[in-house]
Amino acid sequence: MSAIIGQFSHYVFDVPLKVPQKMPSTSGRHFLQIPGPTNVPDRILRAMDLPTIDHRGPAFSELALGVLDGIKTIFKTSEPVVIYGSSGTGAWEAALVNALSPGDRVLMFETGWFASLWREMATRLGLEVEFVPGDWRHGVDPSEVERLLLADSQHGTKAVLVVHNETSTGVTSRIPEIRAAIDRAGHPALFMVDTISSLASMDYRHDEWGVDVTVGGSQKGLMLPPGLGFNAVSAKAREAAKRSKFGKSYWAWSEIIQANKSGFWPYTPATNMLYGLREAINMLHEEGLEAVFARHARFAEATRRAVNAWGLELLCLQPLQYSNSLTAVLLREHDDADQLRATILENFDMSLGTGLGRLKGRVFRIGHLGDFNDLMLAGTLCGVQMGLEMQAIRHGDGVSAALDYLASTAPRRSSELVRA
Repeated sequence: MSAIIGQFSHYVFDVPLKVPQKMPSTSGRHFLQIPGPTNVPDRILRAMDLPTIDHRGPAFSELALGVLDGIKTIFKTSEPVVIYGSSGTGAWEAALVNALSPGDRVLMFETGWFASLWREMATRLGLEVEFVPGDWRHGVDPSEVERLLLADSQHGTKAVLVVHNETSTGVTSRIPEIRAAIDRAGHPALFMVDTISSLASMDYRHDEWGVDVTVGGSQKGLMLPPGLGFNAVSAKAREAAKRSKFGKSYWAWSEIIQANKSGFWPYTPATNMLYGLREAINMLHEEGLEAVFARHARFAEATRRAVNAWGLELLCLQPLQYSNSLTAVLLREHDDADQLRATILENFDMSLGTGLGRLKGRVFRIGHLGDFNDLMLAGTLCGVQMGLEMQAIRHGDGVSAALDYLASTAPRRSSELVRA
């Protein structure tokens, strides 16, 4: 036996073991302050932590019918909302291949990275894209929409596609004004809107604003992990889908909407994500959607005050187009936004959004959406300010400016004592 052990040790015990480098340990929680995916609340995590059930059984049907009814209240629609097991990118594709046909012309606007990606997808699918260039610092100009549609006297444009809240820039587009521009032009084009980083964080009204297809995702204002994509679809969009020449199977609205009537899907759905979605809808209604929007607006304003006090520049140039979901901060030309982000991550365990495309290295993005409160924002802004100091980036006291605003606008709770 000793001989065997000695022989074995020649091959194992005498060879230096390669021990993996240990990652630096951190205490406390990671600050995930990118503009999505956002922090997932414990309530939603616990709701998802249930045994998977038979997706053809009565218990699932009850779950699905409740969720399908509840999600309409978030989109503010009475029309069907199709739920996919997908990313927001999948929901983009579903919108295009259901309502349009190869060769159709669509009107799109370069408001940032994600508008450009949606354009690229449309081109790959065989659509003809009229892409209006932009500087990534402004939203869609409604007067330009009207001008272009008036010039299209033959109504060759089949859809107008707009990103409501451009996640790469922190710039919003004014959806009701764009709808009014389409109507003034008397144009029959479908109106499609991406709300991936605005849904459940900023006011949005699918029916009232006359949107035909609204695209959404689970991982931002809805406070869920990535994994669900949404299409809210008008009657006009469903009629257009009957004429669509795109080949499709998984994405087809008609089969899903038909199966949803009895609380099922034509394929295996993301059961546990639906548990989480049910809880998210409950949480949003417990707070009240208007209160949710007001909370996001307050955090956004506090963040902008911090940026101004730091002496830095907001990427968005128009106050009416400021995003309430995120703030994109433009650094001076000689400062490196990615190095700042790396310093903050390494030293304070906080993730900030990177600059995308033409903004790489110039911009960092602060997400202040979803499950978020005053102290989380205070910690976020402190982390940024400490990072600015460590990187020797010239700055003022943005944290104090933000905290002064938060303190002066804090909602008063009914349980507070009234002092004489």
